[in-house]
Amino acid sequence: MQPNWISLPVAALIPLIFGMIWYHTNVFGAAWMQASGLTMDQVGSRSKIKTYLLTYLIGLLVAAALMPIVIHQMAIYSVLANEPGINDPQSEIGRFLSDFMGKHGSNFRSFKHGALHGVLSGIFFVAPLLGFNALMERKSFRYFAINAGFWIVCLAIMGGIICGWV
Repeated sequence: MQPNWISLPVAALIPLIFGMIWYHTNVFGAAWMQASGLTMDQVGSRSKIKTYLLTYLIGLLVAAALMPIVIHQMAIYSVLANEPGINDPQSEIGRFLSDFMGKHGSNFRSFKHGALHGVLSGIFFVAPLLGFNALMERKSFRYFAINAGFWIVCLAIMGGIICGWV
């Protein structure tokens, strides 16, 4: 079972859409602005179109990086990438891949499993990076928690979409 490549541009929308909710002043926006040292005027003065476009591009990069984490079957292709005949379904390696994917291609391919790996990626990879930045920038735990929480939830939804959309 091959990855559904349409899931990437769809998953890339999650940080954009969810960010509008998460960072809204009625949710975590007011607390985030206070912890960031920003005012409503400063936040509102940036170009919305530029922000949305860049957020979507960042979402695409994150979705592309998340795909091999949440779809375990992609690992076999990276291991065998240089094998002669990899792209020939009639070759020995092509028949092996076809047989392997026929037997195991749908294992662990669910929204729930992708969401689990998204959460784990958020907790064990993204949160420590954000924590490091928050420490160096002398930001509060509140600042770290708002931003880390955002990415953990986003990665859960993105991972679920990418893994479960077959």
